[in-house]
Amino acid sequence: MNKQFTIRVYAVIINEKNEVLLSDEFRLGMKMTKFPGGGLEFGEGTIDCIKREAMEEMGQEIEIIRHLYTTDYFQPALHNPDIQVISIYYLAKFKEKPKFKISLSTFDFDGEEEGNQSFRWKAISDLSEKDLSLPIDKKVVSLIKNLQSSDSYPK
Repeated sequence: MNKQFTIRVYAVIINEKNEVLLSDEFRLGMKMTKFPGGGLEFGEGTIDCIKREAMEEMGQEIEIIRHLYTTDYFQPALHNPDIQVISIYYLAKFKEKPKFKISLSTFDFDGEEEGNQSFRWKAISDLSEKDLSLPIDKKVVSLIKNLQSSDSYPK
């Protein structure tokens, strides 16, 4: 068996209302809710990756505040147990107010076409592991809640 790694890079973006940006998507034949971001491409650094993903997904530049978390345990990919997922999360903010559509409901897109995506804010006080689809994202929820309580997220 050929064992492989995939590296994913995500932005945790928190607004002035203490809401975190979530991405509702149709990927791998299913609906999922995750943090904005995606796969690292060969030859790319992790910060370059998340900035590229922000431009591709939201059409906006982000500024990295600091590293938040990197996976520190074995997590197999949902679609292939021979692929290990390593996820890297950065606290980030928009350089300008969001100009893309912010939805008020989950999965605010037409049909189940691969790549469909919508964005929405979720109050951190209401955020729970069950709101996210991916196992590593679920772990990051507690880190975000700790940020809020420690007031270490700069506005």
